[in-house]
Amino acid sequence: MAALTVGTHAPDFELRAMDGKRFVLRDEVAQGPVVLAFFKVSCPTCQYAFPFLQRLEHAYGHKGVRIIGVSQNDPRDTVAFTKEFGVTFPVLLDDTHKYPASNAYGLTNVPTIFWIAQDGQIELSSVGWVKADFAELNRKMAESGGATPAVIFQPGEDVRDFRAG
Repeated sequence: MAALTVGTHAPDFELRAMDGKRFVLRDEVAQGPVVLAFFKVSCPTCQYAFPFLQRLEHAYGHKGVRIIGVSQNDPRDTVAFTKEFGVTFPVLLDDTHKYPASNAYGLTNVPTIFWIAQDGQIELSSVGWVKADFAELNRKMAESGGATPAVIFQPGEDVRDFRAG
């Protein structure tokens, strides 16, 4: 099964965050859109993408939408990843034996990123690194927060158009 596509209703799930707090997707989307970013710490494309997600977090904070990482690793490795890549947004821990959230979303590769609208519909589904999808994510985050889109890709910065997950 491929990753869930745009127009699909996002499956609800409950996971624990790195800080031990309980996260229930339906409760979060009731407050506004959520960006779910599934990853594995050993994935080079995740390592490439997460600093750009962090730039979005820095640009918009929690204005209108929240970025939530979903790790497919144990807490120790996940902490090391978040420190190495400067991740400040919340990170959840998918069960490393059954992967309930990852499986519910049909993941075959990481990173996989979903924009979940307040009505529970998936409005963006992106597998791997797709520069155009990150530009769309930036636009949607700005619109949601009533802001002008931030400059996420710096002038002169070599940013790939695509990188497989």
